[in-house]
Amino acid sequence: MAVLRPLKALRPPPDLAARVASVPYDVVDTAEARALAGDDRLSFLHVVRPEIDLPEGTDPYSESVYEQGRMGLERLQTEGALTADPELALYIYRQTMGEHHQVGVVGRCSVDEYDRDLIKKHEKTRPEKEDDRTRHLVTMRAHAGPVFLTYRGTDAIDTLVADVTGTPPLYDFTAPDGVGHTVWRVTDHAALTLAFEDLPCTYVADGHHRSASASRAREAMRAGNDAHDGSEDYNLFLAVLFPEAQLRILPYNRVIHDLNGMDADAFLDRVGSAMTLTPDRSPAPATRGSFSMYLGGRWYGLEAPTSSILQDDPVASLDAAILQDSILAPILGIDDPRTSNRISFVGGIRGTTALAQRVDQRGDGCAFSLFPLGTDQLMAVADEGRVLPPKSTWFEPKLRSGLIVHTF
Repeated sequence: MAVLRPLKALRPPPDLAARVASVPYDVVDTAEARALAGDDRLSFLHVVRPEIDLPEGTDPYSESVYEQGRMGLERLQTEGALTADPELALYIYRQTMGEHHQVGVVGRCSVDEYDRDLIKKHEKTRPEKEDDRTRHLVTMRAHAGPVFLTYRGTDAIDTLVADVTGTPPLYDFTAPDGVGHTVWRVTDHAALTLAFEDLPCTYVADGHHRSASASRAREAMRAGNDAHDGSEDYNLFLAVLFPEAQLRILPYNRVIHDLNGMDADAFLDRVGSAMTLTPDRSPAPATRGSFSMYLGGRWYGLEAPTSSILQDDPVASLDAAILQDSILAPILGIDDPRTSNRISFVGGIRGTTALAQRVDQRGDGCAFSLFPLGTDQLMAVADEGRVLPPKSTWFEPKLRSGLIVHTF
């Protein structure tokens, strides 16, 4: 059973939604966040990247930063940029990026279900990032950005969502990056809540650190509440749930900074012994088990052995794992891509041109363009309680923060 509960959201009035809504905290650094917020006091970046309001050079993990985020959230309420809904509601959230559309349901999900793996994960988290988000949550007493969940779609949910999207929306705007955001408010939410209860589980698509931090924040809040009975708002976290068939996963590509002491010819010989190598191919591979490699101003096509692609192991058969096990580790000497400083990861939204540019600028190394992971592969890995290779998925479009906030 998937728990989905309505909330009394903290949200902007319709005429301010486009100004308040911001990119998520983890897709920009401090300088980028400061530039995006500019002189606009209403940008939600003042809440999710509060160091932009402190002197340059401020430690982003200092107590002053978390306190600044709390004050930023309070200021937006004082200035009328965020107001509390008077009644419980779910929300329908549609994103439009070019020809791609995805429509999700916004509500509160259960920390208990997360802890019991009824909300399944596919990624390891980093303690320092969990620490950061947990402190942010506990200081602000709010989930400022939603967790991106997915589920195997059902006709019942699809029909209920379609009925809502045929009515006038609460918000409808296009962000500066060209992505459209449309939101509907659902106060008659009983049928949607019941439809989600028929789901056996859901999956974290994007937001593993946010969801892990929601669990840790709940533990901190519970430890300080002698009257804890499980009904408190901190037992739930903010999420948007999208059917898996609508998701758009882009590849997470690799740039290697050197050829592990080999010249280009020797490296090509080694790669050709591991995979079928063809020169002058497309920068973007067309199928699973195929790769494009940029080296010396030229794109090559690589085809993995069929035995690698068709093996039963849901992790070892992934393209990122095949590349790691066939080339990155044995040939390039990158045994742990999580810790190596000889590899960089480039989200697919930046395109393959960015890969070539990075290699050309360094004057050494190579780049690998991967075929995007399928949601069926992601779910198969999560169903076995395992994790994907690092940097396997890049989801687009990104959810905006500040449109719907859950306080506790």
